[in-house]
Amino acid sequence: MRAIVQRVLSASVRVEGESISSIGPGLLVLAAVGKGDTESDISMMANKLCDLRIFEDSDGKMNLNVSQIGGAILLVSQFTLYGDVRKGNRPSFDGAELPAEAQRLFEQLVSKVRERELPVSTGKFRAHMEVSLINDGPVTILLDSKKLF
Repeated sequence: MRAIVQRVLSASVRVEGESISSIGPGLLVLAAVGKGDTESDISMMANKLCDLRIFEDSDGKMNLNVSQIGGAILLVSQFTLYGDVRKGNRPSFDGAELPAEAQRLFEQLVSKVRERELPVSTGKFRAHMEVSLINDGPVTILLDSKKLF
C-alpha cells in the first residue's frame, strides 16, 4: 500500500460539483492498494497514519500525532500512486490492485482508522474527484508498506 500524507489546515472533496467530504486541521491521505497487499499492509498503514508525529508541539517540534491535536483524516483512494513511467511517458498501472479487491482493502483501512476513534472522511471510490487542500507547512510524507525510504 502506498500513501501520500499531507498535513493540512483544511481539505475537501467534490464529486460532480457536489461537496462530499471536508475536514479542518489534520491529514489528507491519498492512498493506493497495490497487487499483493494484505490485511497486514492495511494494519501497518492505519497504525502509521494514526501515530505519525508531524504536528508541532508547544516547542515547535514535530512531536504530536493527529489525535493529539484534535484533528481529522480525509482518506482518498488514488490508484495512480502505482503509476510506473520508467518506460516511456504513459504510465502503466500494472502494480495497482484490481478495483474490487482494492475497494475492499481501502474500506478496511478506513475502518481501522475509525477504530482509533479519529474523525475520518473519505472521497468516493472510482469517482472523478476534485480534491482541494490548504497545506500546512507544507509537510508531505511518502509511505509505502513494502519499501523503506
